[in-house]
Amino acid sequence: MSGAVKGRRSYVSPRRREQAAATRQAILDAAERLFLRDGYAATSVPNVAAEANVALKTVYVVFATKAGLLHALWDVRLGGDAEPVPVVERPWYHELLAEPDPQRLLRRLSRQSRQVKERAGALMEVIRSGASADPAVADLWQSIQVEFRTVLGPIAGRLAADGLLAGGVSPATATDMLWTLNHPAVWHLLCVECGWNLDSYEDWLFRSFRDQLLRP
Repeated sequence: MSGAVKGRRSYVSPRRREQAAATRQAILDAAERLFLRDGYAATSVPNVAAEANVALKTVYVVFATKAGLLHALWDVRLGGDAEPVPVVERPWYHELLAEPDPQRLLRRLSRQSRQVKERAGALMEVIRSGASADPAVADLWQSIQVEFRTVLGPIAGRLAADGLLAGGVSPATATDMLWTLNHPAVWHLLCVECGWNLDSYEDWLFRSFRDQLLRP
């Protein structure tokens, strides 16, 4: 009989997975409350742990750093769920690109943009303002802007391929316009600084997309 002892296979019960998921969600919810109330720089990991009623070590084990916690929170709020699926791979995005009518396409894009701002607009402002305090948050803010352009580029390309762009508007310029109009800073100016409601924002965004991009 061999004296070698085989390594035991680890087993995680469904209940333990549920508890871990609940703890993770509690930490994210607590972090969001503090980030939105106090800002990134003034929010500490010990404060998050206390707000979530978990051990400080637990927060570090799950998220490693404060910036990692903010990044995880952004991923959840952007997609609306905890699934690690990029925007360009989500069903709604493929359905949007397949929309044959350009005005309905831009209306759907405006509605989706409004929903993202509704879920995560305030958090975007936390990330933008926190970028000057933490290089990791600066990297996150840069990646958010790059991702927005990555999502919008194929929409501009689709309109160009169908001959729908206004005269003198190239696919690259159309991407610039979509990115600028859709930028969270514009949402912040209109809905936070000027007090617009989300219905007004969505309607303005659609009309701006349509009037700036589509040929008459």
